[in-house]
Amino acid sequence: MSLPRVDYIAPWWTYWLHNFPHINLRFQGTDKSFQPEDENYQQSLIFLGCVAAAGLGLNLLCLAIYLSCLCCCSKDEEEESKKPNSCCVTWSAVAAGLITCIAVGVGFYGNSETNDGVYQLTYSLYNANHTLGGVDSLVTGTMGNMRTGLHQHLARLDEIFATRGDYVQTLQFMQQMADNVIKQLLGLPDWDVSKVDLASIADQTASVEYYRWLTYLLLLILDLIICLLACLGLAKQSRWLLTTMMVFGVLTLILSWTSLGADLATAVGTSDFCVSPDKYIMSQTKGIITADIVHYYLYCGWTSLGADLATAVGTSDFCVSPDKYIMSQTKGIITADIVHYYLYCNQTLSNPFQQPLTIFQRSLTTMQIQIQGLLQFAVPLFPTAERDLLGIQHLLNTSEASLHQLTALLDCRGLNKDYLDAMVGVCYDGVEGVLYLCLFSILAACAFTVMLCAIPRAWRQIASRERDYDDIDEEDPFNPRARRMGSQNPNHANMHSFCSYSSSMGSQTSLHPPAPTVSNAPMPEYMNQTALFGGNPRYENVPLIGRGSPPPSYSPTMRATYLSMTEEQSRHFGGDFQA
Repeated sequence: MSLPRVDYIAPWWTYWLHNFPHINLRFQGTDKSFQPEDENYQQSLIFLGCVAAAGLGLNLLCLAIYLSCLCCCSKDEEEESKKPNSCCVTWSAVAAGLITCIAVGVGFYGNSETNDGVYQLTYSLYNANHTLGGVDSLVTGTMGNMRTGLHQHLARLDEIFATRGDYVQTLQFMQQMADNVIKQLLGLPDWDVSKVDLASIADQTASVEYYRWLTYLLLLILDLIICLLACLGLAKQSRWLLTTMMVFGVLTLILSWTSLGADLATAVGTSDFCVSPDKYIMSQTKGIITADIVHYYLYCGWTSLGADLATAVGTSDFCVSPDKYIMSQTKGIITADIVHYYLYCNQTLSNPFQQPLTIFQRSLTTMQIQIQGLLQFAVPLFPTAERDLLGIQHLLNTSEASLHQLTALLDCRGLNKDYLDAMVGVCYDGVEGVLYLCLFSILAACAFTVMLCAIPRAWRQIASRERDYDDIDEEDPFNPRARRMGSQNPNHANMHSFCSYSSSMGSQTSLHPPAPTVSNAPMPEYMNQTALFGGNPRYENVPLIGRGSPPPSYSPTMRATYLSMTEEQSRHFGGDFQA
């Protein structure tokens, strides 16, 4: 029981892409049918790439305006304005990272789908090439056997049967049957030319697909690396790394829009073909002058066109048999009927090879009957003829086996299956993968746009923090950097900080309140100094450890009072030491 034929049905996304506006570079509408040789159709695909280029220009323009506004606008130095900007940069970086990860995932899937579709196309082409190569091999082998092997056997038998006219007549009849077989085989299309075309198309397609797949793989890896390094630059607050990633981000943004234009044009052009592939393939066989048409004009009593040809040609060699030469030029042409037979493969369609194959079969059967008769009646009279007769019988059996293989290979189901597999690979997996690559390009462009907006703001915040840090007075004892420098300076080794704060848990048990020093200052003054800061005179110089709170903040007036008191105490302690 034969399996039901599966018809090709174009997917819905090919119709959606096919309905895209087809506009040439003169902004005029063109035909949507697949016509790669037409200049207007080529311009309509180029126009889609120009649309992507316009999107790139608009994107870069918006980024330039944003950066100009960011540089020209005055920055608010208040603490309330810094915190929202920091949150904005953080969330922008998070959004750009997430979108990049999604885009890379979509890109890997689309690249794999496109590669699978193209691989299925090339596999089908190679399979069809193998089928046509088998047909050509069988035809060539059978014709060689008929022309050389059979002719040699018949020539020797003609010498053996020279005294028997009836046997010689039988051999002549077999030679006519052999010539008839050769004539039918010559009437088949020249599959060798088609085989070479399919092989070259498959090789070129596989080579282009390999470089396309490798290019997208490198682009995906580049996007991921740039995103990771940009996040690292934000975390480390490295301005040079952020600047470098900003330059690479602009380059990747340009590559994303470029790939979007190329993918969009490819998807629309392929969809135009996938909507009605049979229509385009059949259009390539229109206008072919077949052998039947030439035969009609040549053998129509040499009237009209035949007489004109005979009158126009003056070469004697051509005039001897002009019909033979002209007919040889039309042999092997793949006609529209043959293409239609393989594209639709319907049981109601007649096999265009049925007539030559039937004549081939009948000729072989007739020759086998003649050989059986000669083996039965001529061998007893001419024993030396048995070897040649058995050789002819073996040759006919081999030709019959080749006929059965040729009939199976020329059947439409094999090549039609390869055709359907190729269409499914291109129009389903291939176009679907290209659509995912378009989505990847859009997401990558959005992600790097957000990244390019966030990096300058983060760079500005980093520069502002470094500038504020440099503006701190190094003489200020409340500056942490000044306290670190004071600890390294031996001249200030005996100066205790008024409010030292440490977060070390192990230092709480190792530090003790300093011993009270003897002071010659009057008691009211000392009490006034203590009361000025609201402290306890006994624990005035005790470090603030274990209280669970940072040092208190003081006004500039309190700082100046504390510094003057410290200088007086230093002079007082110095006088006592000298005494």
